[in-house]
Amino acid sequence: MSDTPMVAMHGVQKFFGSVQALTDIELTVAPGEVVVVIGPSGSGKSTLCRTINRLETIDEGVIEVNGVRLPEEGKALAALRADVGMVFQSFNLFAHKTVLENVSLGPIKVRGQKKADAERRAHELLERVGVDAHAHKMPAQLSGGQQQRVAIARALAMDPQVMLFDEPTSALDPEMIKEVLDTMTDLAKGGMTMIVVTHEMGFARTAADRVVFMADGRIVEENTPEEFFSHPSSDRAKDFLGKILKH
Repeated sequence: MSDTPMVAMHGVQKFFGSVQALTDIELTVAPGEVVVVIGPSGSGKSTLCRTINRLETIDEGVIEVNGVRLPEEGKALAALRADVGMVFQSFNLFAHKTVLENVSLGPIKVRGQKKADAERRAHELLERVGVDAHAHKMPAQLSGGQQQRVAIARALAMDPQVMLFDEPTSALDPEMIKEVLDTMTDLAKGGMTMIVVTHEMGFARTAADRVVFMADGRIVEENTPEEFFSHPSSDRAKDFLGKILKH
């Protein structure tokens, strides 16, 4: 295992106008580690996730992916983004392309893979996430849970070094949430470095190596799932867990 963190954030500050969305963020994620970021709405979780591939710019601080500082823009940024897979709340699939095309397009266009190779790999990944039977359908013909699993396969097709998940199940019906979380749990077991913003506490308990709790744009505490859920140390975390675990 390399000593270089897969993701490192130091002194990160982010403002939206006069509102500070992220304050003094210090976070390192080791290769193969699964970090789940939780906290109340508006706590900065999604913003933190989106700064890691510069979907949101930062005002101060440093973000590195596998030892490389995030480029500002241009080709270097595009290359780095290809190493950082991202799965969103909304599936963001290309509506006018088949499932297979959605998954194979990036490797062909960005990685320069041959179409036959990209499609073979796409089928493998669709099989892995359980939707290969739908490879030739359009996204609109699939359920939300199936579309999200296609989105995961699409991100994996780029062979990313790290996967970011920004509330990947919050737009799904309850019965579809499990199939997506199961797919993510399999990925975690397979050693993928993952940063997951989620409201799913069951996933945080079972799949995370570490839970990071945010409130008001700050990381308030971080710990193993066992310690965090059993013995939260901050009042904010106790209050948050008290509200959500009663239901």
